[in-house]
Amino acid sequence: MTAEVGARGRVRSLVPSRASFPGWGVRLFSLLLLLTLWHVSAMRADSHFYPTPIAVAKAGWAMARPVQQTPGSYTVPVKRTVGDVIRAATMIEVTGLSVQIGELPYHIGVTLIRATIAFVVAMILGSVVGIMLGRKPMLNWLFDSWIVLGLNMPALVTAILCYIYLGLNTWALILAVAINKIPLVAVTMREGASAIEPELIQVGRAFRLSTMQMMRKVFLPQLYPYFMASWRTGLALVWKIVLVFELFGFSNGVGFVLQLHFQLGNVDRLLAYAVGFIAVVMVIEALVTRPLERRATLWRL
Repeated sequence: MTAEVGARGRVRSLVPSRASFPGWGVRLFSLLLLLTLWHVSAMRADSHFYPTPIAVAKAGWAMARPVQQTPGSYTVPVKRTVGDVIRAATMIEVTGLSVQIGELPYHIGVTLIRATIAFVVAMILGSVVGIMLGRKPMLNWLFDSWIVLGLNMPALVTAILCYIYLGLNTWALILAVAINKIPLVAVTMREGASAIEPELIQVGRAFRLSTMQMMRKVFLPQLYPYFMASWRTGLALVWKIVLVFELFGFSNGVGFVLQLHFQLGNVDRLLAYAVGFIAVVMVIEALVTRPLERRATLWRL
């Protein structure tokens, strides 16, 4: 294990502490405690508008079960949307019957595709803009007010304008979400780019590193913490914004379904969609975000 000796002779490990990342046992216990409190309080309330976790699980299973359709009951139109592509990709022929994924995974899949595309676009463009502003003081001086304007622009105004100009479609939604996220990424990456140690760059030049080597070994490692901070905030915010924007007349997606069940008063189905989407995001966090963050910060050891 890599370690160093402190001022008082104590051996101090350089490996990052796991105190801020509780183990799976602690997480499972905490989740079971939350479900228990929820179940007990719902049983005492005995209200249709406050269902128990069991009732929510039953509603979720009913919406997640695959459904059978007769052959030819669903055809993909010529102008394909995100929902049409998912339906076509998940249609399976079994003994003359067409088996289609359930309502819940279908709508979650539609929203995830929209959120993923918007997230990737915002991260790429926001990072490029932020690094340029952080390394070029003249550009930062000139476009700082643009960034401030983007940060304070109401998200709903952006969505409405995109729908007016581009129509009520998926690409307008993706553009609106990306526009709302790009300024936040740019601000974070600008701070990282402006905080890069010039001494390290001079060392790289002294060793005559090429431009690619300078970027890979000197420049980018110092930006990883800021990039991961943008990644985490984007992962937490983008899908929430997508849900809100899907309320504006879309015929699929989690936002559309939440509005539908709100009008019908189906609280159990509302919570089933919320829990299902949260579970998917937590899986992405555990399997993608944290491993990527650990790999990106190995240079600190």
